Amino acid sequence: MPVGAPFPLLGAIAIQDTYVDAVDRAGGLGAVLAPRHLDAAEADAVITSIDGLVLTGGPDIVPARYGQEPHATTYGVSDLQDHFELALLAAGERNGTPILAICRGLQLLNVARGGTLHQHLPDLEDRDEHGVPAGGAPTLHPITVDPNSLLAQALGVTTPTGACHHHQAVDRLGDGLRVVAWAADGTIEGLEPLHSNQWLVAVQWHPEDTADDDPVQHRLVRALIEQAGLE
Repeated sequence: MPVGAPFPLLGAIAIQDTYVDAVDRAGGLGAVLAPRHLDAAEADAVITSIDGLVLTGGPDIVPARYGQEPHATTYGVSDLQDHFELALLAAGERNGTPILAICRGLQLLNVARGGTLHQHLPDLEDRDEHGVPAGGAPTLHPITVDPNSLLAQALGVTTPTGACHHHQAVDRLGDGLRVVAWAADGTIEGLEPLHSNQWLVAVQWHPEDTADDDPVQHRLVRALIEQAGLE
């Protein structure tokens, strides 16, 4: 191999560094978990070894999980990743682990509760631009947050500006969930459980994208750290 040539990268398990950076700035230590098949006991063992869980953005969820055929724009689906994250979500709820679900994470929560997704927002009339998915350029837009929500308490405001780059969103709401945030075009931007003592907050936008220079978004990540007892 010539001197200075890059090492041949045969495979990788990675997320955007913005997630880890946001957790680090808020006082936590981020760790990336590699997906694998887990039964309930194994998922509980993983969850009880960590203080809090961030379900990050990422590729689309397998549409069959919510009873649909794939749209032409559906990308990056992985049954293994879906299974892994759903197992951790269920274990987190069983064990009362603080959870922040972001973008795909919000969609996963909704699907786990029997809800469905709009597979491609541009197909719907009167929808605004929501950025480019798969790590593309975000769109910044105002969001309205229910003042009587964990989300509003964490943000400290009810009209944050969120960075979005997605093409899917909640359609039918899952069981036991309530909508706590909306975009101006009606896109659901925040979900929480209806009846739970657990700190579980789900947002469709990407707080980690702007948390470095937006104290409102930083406070959301910080709230997770505080709930995890790492303050």
